[in-house]
Amino acid sequence: MNGDGARRRDVTVADVAKAAQVSKAQAARALGNYGAVSEDVRERVLAAAEALSYRPNELARSMNTGKSHTIGVVVGDIENPHFGLATRGITDTAKKAGYNVILVNTDEDRAAEVDAVRVLLDKRVDGLIVAPASSVDTEHLQEVHRSGRPLVFIDRTAGDLQVDTMAVDMARISREATQYLLEAGHRRIAFISTLRTDAHYSTGITLESSQIADRIEGMRQAFLEAGLSFPEDLVKLNAGDADSIRSITREVLRGPDQATAVVASDGLIALSVVEAIQELGLSIPADVSFLMYDDFAWTRLTTPPLTVIAQPVYNMGVAAAKALIRQMEGLPPAAPAQFTATLVRRGSVGPRRIEEDPQQEELAATLS
Repeated sequence: MNGDGARRRDVTVADVAKAAQVSKAQAARALGNYGAVSEDVRERVLAAAEALSYRPNELARSMNTGKSHTIGVVVGDIENPHFGLATRGITDTAKKAGYNVILVNTDEDRAAEVDAVRVLLDKRVDGLIVAPASSVDTEHLQEVHRSGRPLVFIDRTAGDLQVDTMAVDMARISREATQYLLEAGHRRIAFISTLRTDAHYSTGITLESSQIADRIEGMRQAFLEAGLSFPEDLVKLNAGDADSIRSITREVLRGPDQATAVVASDGLIALSVVEAIQELGLSIPADVSFLMYDDFAWTRLTTPPLTVIAQPVYNMGVAAAKALIRQMEGLPPAAPAQFTATLVRRGSVGPRRIEEDPQQEELAATLS
């Protein structure tokens, strides 16, 4: 059926060749920028292509050349500003190098990640950048690595798989942040994360995310070095959505042995934690101290400004893209990138208020 709504037939190389009055082979070489072709023919072909609004068939080109000039990026939660910023670093760098990016969100689900990797490989991406949903169950990523397909990890590791990884030393910065809270007198420090697990946290439990495992380990080390018992009961995982995050926050801040400080593992969690604290009628930091991972503009606009662990997330994305492009272009690897997170001390951490609790006052005196 003809008409304005009918789909126009795609312009082909043959159409361009006919308009330029050259052979199809000459047109293909001029459009693909390969092989021998005179400057006169090239100009005529490119002019015809522009006049006809010709667009190359990228799938056909990738099948002919083995290159799609496309990078696949797989992350856990694109709604999380952490991954948004990392992806911006990747796309900015890829674009400058002539590569397009296909982004897939997995909602931190391993099965979805397995499917995403398969789909991207089927689309013939030249390489993959992945933030592994699981650092334990990584067979699909091992297969990619064994196949020789360029692969880079960002934000997390995947067990002992030896792949270029752009991430900070989470255990170190977590230990430093926890020491800061301990020095302020806090002993009941809660940690809230969306990481899914079937069991309550206890020391030695296997956690799917290397990032979260390292953060908790850093906290535990700080308590151990201070000669204190680590409050395992305040490690709260499975904070799936805003309602559950607010519920968990209310849980840890109520009761006779409540938390006096809360650490949020990302910016999305932080928003719901702060909201729950306000709903309880509590004040930061007078009633509860608060610290979060990642530094975004809004954290400086709250009252008080929030103490954060700042990560060079954009630069990690840039480095991941550069490392992948080097692999894809057959270049030797660059020196391993080093990234350092920083504890930015603002106004949301204050001293533990102990005057109301003689037992806490006695304990603080003993530990000081």
